[in-house]
Amino acid sequence: MKAHDGLYIDGAWRPAGNQDVIEVVNPADEQVIARVPAAGAPDVDTAVRAARAALPAWAATPPAERAARLTALRDILAARKDEIAETVTAELGSPLAFSQAVHAALPIAVAGSYAELAAGLSLEEKVGNSTVLREPVGVVGAITPWNYPLHQIVAKVAPALAAGCTIVLKPAEDTPLTAQLFAEAVHEAGVPAGVFNLVTGLGPVAGQALAEHPGVDLVSFTGSTAVGRRIGALAGAAVKRVALELGGKSANVVLPSADLAKAVNVGVANVMSNSGQTCSAWTRMLIHRDRYDEAVTLAAAAAAKCGDRIGPVVSAKQRDRVRGYIEKGIAEGARLVAGGLEPPREKGYFVSPTVFADVTPDMTVAQEEIFGPVLTLLRYDDEEDALRIANGTVYGLGGAVWAGDESEAVAFARRMDTGQVDINGGRFNPLAPFGGYKQSGVGRELGEHGLAEYLQTKSLQF
Repeated sequence: MKAHDGLYIDGAWRPAGNQDVIEVVNPADEQVIARVPAAGAPDVDTAVRAARAALPAWAATPPAERAARLTALRDILAARKDEIAETVTAELGSPLAFSQAVHAALPIAVAGSYAELAAGLSLEEKVGNSTVLREPVGVVGAITPWNYPLHQIVAKVAPALAAGCTIVLKPAEDTPLTAQLFAEAVHEAGVPAGVFNLVTGLGPVAGQALAEHPGVDLVSFTGSTAVGRRIGALAGAAVKRVALELGGKSANVVLPSADLAKAVNVGVANVMSNSGQTCSAWTRMLIHRDRYDEAVTLAAAAAAKCGDRIGPVVSAKQRDRVRGYIEKGIAEGARLVAGGLEPPREKGYFVSPTVFADVTPDMTVAQEEIFGPVLTLLRYDDEEDALRIANGTVYGLGGAVWAGDESEAVAFARRMDTGQVDINGGRFNPLAPFGGYKQSGVGRELGEHGLAEYLQTKSLQF
């Protein structure tokens, strides 16, 4: 795979200040496909200084001109969509069809949405005897995950650009090639030097240096809750703003009136999509006890059909983590009805699509985020019991409700402690706010709410 041997800082590819490298491994065959620089704290400092120097001019750039750069960026990403899909497949392991339909297509749509929002951005309003101004937050430190590598980059960088912020991006070390491709697109789109900067590196080194840098005004992070706590603490010490999109353990509540077969089949597909590496995946399926056995049979059959359609997890470390949770589920008494510990292939970081039945709410597999192709099925007695189970984790990111009557599903969804709920299989909306309750994070991404994270207000009284 194509890879740069430098960092993208102040509008050019520059050598890192050290010789450390990150090896990029294809998780499907375990082969090293590229090497990229592992930036150190001095590299991060150089990138932040470039972003600070570029901030005044970019913040003063009219929103219509920012929109034009974002439109150009969208068009370039669209022209390179096949290359994007192939790159994601190589470094993440996603099947090519899924990479084309989701990993390439979704970021293009999101970039386009922010081009439109930037074009219509209003920067002031009258409130009584005051004029309220909307101004960019400043320099953004964006730290992104590997599971949706380009989407998560665009979901942070595009609104930051639209708002007039400058950015230093530290992508996940497992998927840096997609980030390099994005940097090429930003450069081609004519974004001024220093407005966007890319430093590839390790989280404890480059990520920490970015989060605690005094020249960064806002840290936007997507990843685990544990790392989110650390970043929140680092940012809090300097009283800087944070946007944290963290873990999830989303409930998929199938009410008795629902079309059970449809709800179960769609629910299994949701969990197994992207090899289970989706923070908002509906990993807990809640079924009324009268229909529980039927649901277990349906779920096991659906999971068995997924085996040849999902890719590996991203790394050996992630494979071992997921297998550890499967072992824990068996040890705690959950009943394995599909998948398990046996690897489906000899080579690559593959995990069999796994379904656990007879799961109780207190089990580890029902409480902790596994981040792999593992579904748990839980019984409930009535709606109040279902609500207690659905809300009974520290997370609150996504969820789903199924019912024969839409109003019944909506009434239940309104009582769920989570940031997003899909009703009867509702489609993902890239314009709707995405983010969590409780330990699933603070702040929102996508659409107008995502743009607001990168703006601050000032009032002038007359």
